[in-house]
Amino acid sequence: MKTILLKGELRNKLGKSATKEVRAEGKVPCILYGQKDTDNVNFSVYHADFKNLVYTPNTYKVQLNVENNSYEAILQDLQFHPVSETILHADFLLVDNKHPVVVNIPVKIVGESKGVREGGKLRLKLKKLRVKGLLKDLPEFIEVSIDGLLIGQSVKVETIEIPGLEILDSAANAIVSVKTSRVVVEEEVEVEGEEGEATEGEEGDAKEGEEGDS
Repeated sequence: MKTILLKGELRNKLGKSATKEVRAEGKVPCILYGQKDTDNVNFSVYHADFKNLVYTPNTYKVQLNVENNSYEAILQDLQFHPVSETILHADFLLVDNKHPVVVNIPVKIVGESKGVREGGKLRLKLKKLRVKGLLKDLPEFIEVSIDGLLIGQSVKVETIEIPGLEILDSAANAIVSVKTSRVVVEEEVEVEGEEGEATEGEEGDAKEGEEGDS
């Protein structure tokens, strides 16, 4: 898993008025919490610095530099303004290689689907999988193969196995599927219509033949 560097400033004052001042300066109030017996760290990060961490499909480990201290963490939660969608608050979790963490890892589709080649439409239903594991075992993405996938078939969570990780999504959930496209349906209707017309023609010829014989 790749790492993003964030530089923060300690927040010595807490409370609503202090939080408003931080946001007025273009910063996001943040908190870093960890395992037992670990003090929380209240700090702030410039809103613009979240761009490469939040507005991306990828999941990153974060190296937090706050004053003279460095922390290894992951982004755990975000609060957005309901109208402007600016970030109001960010929670970070202190991590190490002794305690498992829960994160969302992006899905990467690999391979070729026979169903897609035949005109089916590929639909990605789960863009990320929620997994639990040690930091050292977390991959940058999870590969999901669609080789041999036919129209009407799907790849479910239960078929994915990742050494050292536990997938927390429901085993019955479909990750990706191949659905019948409108083009395929229209082609099938046209074929059925042509077959029906041929049958009617054959029946008419048969009736004319019978009348001629009589």
